[in-house]
This record gives sequence, structure tokens and C-alpha cells, in this order.
Amino acid sequence: MGVEGCTKCIKYLLFVFNFIFWLAGGIILGVALWLRHDSQTTNILYLQLGDKQAPNTFYVGIYILIAVGAVMMFVGFLGCYGAIQESQCLLGTFFTCLVILFACEVAAGIWGFVNKDQIAKDVKQFYDQALQQTLMGEPDANNAKAVVKTFHETLDCCGSDTMTATFTPVWRDDLCRKDPLKSFFENTNCHKKIDDLFSGKLYLIGIAAVVVAVIMIFEMILSMVLCCGIRNSSVY
Repeated sequence: MGVEGCTKCIKYLLFVFNFIFWLAGGIILGVALWLRHDSQTTNILYLQLGDKQAPNTFYVGIYILIAVGAVMMFVGFLGCYGAIQESQCLLGTFFTCLVILFACEVAAGIWGFVNKDQIAKDVKQFYDQALQQTLMGEPDANNAKAVVKTFHETLDCCGSDTMTATFTPVWRDDLCRKDPLKSFFENTNCHKKIDDLFSGKLYLIGIAAVVVAVIMIFEMILSMVLCCGIRNSSVY
């Protein structure tokens, strides 16, 4: 016997929320893949300075996001099917998956909050080391120069602070843009550009996580109510 009344409304409401959840999973998966293959981040994070690889902590968060998006699509489909079939078993499995996914998202959110400043800091240190090797003419200067030029061309910046950004093009025009006047009036500090690059992407990830968390809370409540309604209707 199918559910009736308010429980029936909850059934279709849960289906709609799960469909939205499934779509959100697809969007998150798409955004994560875009962030993974974004030209600016890949150009920088694939660099190598001697035996040292550019910091790739940012990619850890991206891989987590890819996994979350894929799991969300599976869980969303499971919830839609369970709601339509009015199956307590499927809904129970769906609820369990939601709780696990929610816990993983909270853990990933805490990890991201703790590491949000460290990601940009590590990349800035990597750039500063390459810039220092280049300016000092150290043995690995050719490789360091290639790293520095990649930063400058990718982020359209020059130097690690205001003074370096202003005066470096005058005496090292092989590293920076050939227009010192333009560099003087524009803020081309690479540290600022690195902060902007990663903070913008992490902000986007944070918004997606909050939206998904709200949807998941509603779905957990609706699935519990629907399970109770199905149980009561089967009794009568």
C-alpha cells in the first residue's frame, strides 16, 4: 500500500531535493575538474625547481571535491529511486550514505579552513626561492629563471614585493615586462596575485560546500520522516 496525504507530499519533495542534489553533485564534479585543469594553476603547480616540486596541497582539496561530486551523484540517484519505490531499505541506505558524506564534508571543510592560508604561503615561498636563485646567479639559475618567468607570464606579475615589482624590470627585463612605466603604475606584486588566484578558487569551493550541506540536512530530515510514514502506512 502506497503512502497517502502529507507523507506522499514528502515523498515527492524528497525526490525533488534528491534530483537537485544529483544535479549539484554533477556541478561540483564539473567545477572540480575545471579547477584541476585550469591553465593558471596547472602552469604553476606543475613547475619543478631542481629536485623540488611546486607545492600541490591545493590538488588534495580538488581530488576530495572530485570524489565528493561523484559520490553525491550516486547518492542522489539512490535517494530518488528509494523515494519513488517507497523502499525503507533504500532510504535507510541513502540516509547512512548522507551521514557519512556529511561527516566527510565537515572534515574536508575543517582541513580546507586550516590549510587555506598555507596553500598560498607555500606557493609564494616556492616563487621566492626561484626568484632568489635567479637574481643571485646560483648554479641552478637557468631552471629557476624558467620557473620565475612562468609565474610572471601566467599571473601577469613581477617580483615578491612592491620595490622588486617596481624596479626589477629596469635591470632584469629578461624576467619581467618590457614596459617599466606600466609596471610602476600597476600593482604587479606576485604575492598578491598568488593570494588572489587561490583565495578566489577556495571561496568558490566554500560556497559549494555550504549549499550542499544545507541540502543534505533537509534531505536527512525528509528521509527520516518518509521512512516513518512508510512504516506507519504498512502497519495500517
